Amino acid sequence: MFGSILTIGAMLGAATSGLITDTFGRKGAMRMSASFCITGWLAVYFSMGALLLDMGRFFTGYGIGIFSYVVPVFIAEIAPKSIRGGLTTLNQLMIVSGSSVAFLLGTVVTWRTLTLTGLVPCIVLLIGLVFIPESPRWLAKVGREKEFEVALRRLRGKDADVSKEATEFQINIETLQSLPKAKMSDLFQSKYIRSLIIGVGLMVFQQFGGINGIGFYVSETFVSAELSSSKIGTIAYACIQVPITIVGVVLMDKSGRRPLLTVSASGTFLRCFLIGTSFFLKIFPLNVKGVAGSLVVLVNWLGAWAVSYTFNFLMSRSPTDTFSIYVGFSAMTILFVAKIVPETKGKTLEEIQACLNS
Repeated sequence: MFGSILTIGAMLGAATSGLITDTFGRKGAMRMSASFCITGWLAVYFSMGALLLDMGRFFTGYGIGIFSYVVPVFIAEIAPKSIRGGLTTLNQLMIVSGSSVAFLLGTVVTWRTLTLTGLVPCIVLLIGLVFIPESPRWLAKVGREKEFEVALRRLRGKDADVSKEATEFQINIETLQSLPKAKMSDLFQSKYIRSLIIGVGLMVFQQFGGINGIGFYVSETFVSAELSSSKIGTIAYACIQVPITIVGVVLMDKSGRRPLLTVSASGTFLRCFLIGTSFFLKIFPLNVKGVAGSLVVLVNWLGAWAVSYTFNFLMSRSPTDTFSIYVGFSAMTILFVAKIVPETKGKTLEEIQACLNS
């Protein structure tokens, strides 16, 4: 139960992430997320009983739920199309690297000391946000045109010609502003339904491949496999994640998203975790990105909760059957990507959305 509390908080964070991100901006949402994570880690550190431990886990989960939406959105909106995929996957590399460091530290320090390390990236983020510009797309959307141009020029370089890109942004924003405010029910309209199927489908297959169950209970998994030391298995798990993710970063913009999704689904449980998020953030227009992102990330964390909550029960009944289920979902991922998911390599966000709506 304790392991799944984080995902319950993340579900609530995901459900509110679109509204928070659209209201307070991408940087404002990240500040809020970091504040919740800091509160959560401090609650865990100072806990003397189960209540504060659970509250800390929940607050941390809430912050992570918002982070899981706003950070990929921010990266996708500020990056040039030529490196957007690589930067989005670089975010996943940083997540996996942080996870690996936490696994390694957990083998040599106490859990209470380990919680303090969770404060470090939150504090670094809060400081770093002072020096980076807000998303130009969000600034244009809320009518802050002068700040929009300044932010775009800071991102592209002072000598770069941003006139064409700025014009494309403005045309797209004007078109979107002529549309009524999006509601959750709007996502089921025919023009959005393909994007919705892709976004939700990738999140479902990503989670039901077992990634969070394995990650949350990696030590117990290696013990059940009768490894002589769970620490050895944990260290091996931590070390192998990083090089696999680096391969994903290198191949993202060279091979495209669809081949990488298919190959990774065939190989390991990290199959579509690398790029599933980068896909769903590109396929929704800006006018529905808030509600769509909240729904898709909510589905993602609902799946994470289901997998982490049931993992121990399934393993106690039959480890072989448990991993057979995960293999089955990975196989279905291959079919889903081959039949449904489009390639987005080398396309702007506007071009991707036009392709899906055609």
